[in-house]
Amino acid sequence: MVSFDVRMPSEERSRRVAEMLIEDPSDDRTLVQWGQEVGASGRTLARAFLTETSLPFGRWRSLLRLRAAMEALADGAPVTNVARSVGYESVSAFVASFRRETGITPAAYFKRKSDRA
Repeated sequence: MVSFDVRMPSEERSRRVAEMLIEDPSDDRTLVQWGQEVGASGRTLARAFLTETSLPFGRWRSLLRLRAAMEALADGAPVTNVARSVGYESVSAFVASFRRETGITPAAYFKRKSDRA
């Protein structure tokens, strides 16, 4: 099974952003908007995410969303519901992101997993 390892930033403001996104991965605020929420500039948050997680914020958020999606899909939730609940505007955007990270579609991934069980 693929695991989406999402390192948490340690700097207080970037960590608060990360924690809020864990609570609601569908939140699509920009780094500038997050900065207004936590009292930092978007550039400061961008640097903090890159330095502390080794990932740009957008990639970090995508992996966080996929991690949340994997849990819901493993519980049997429909792909359409999962895609929207983790912040994708369309199922096709979610499937493309999933495929980019795993090399296969969610349906193929979970079929392989069930075939192994």
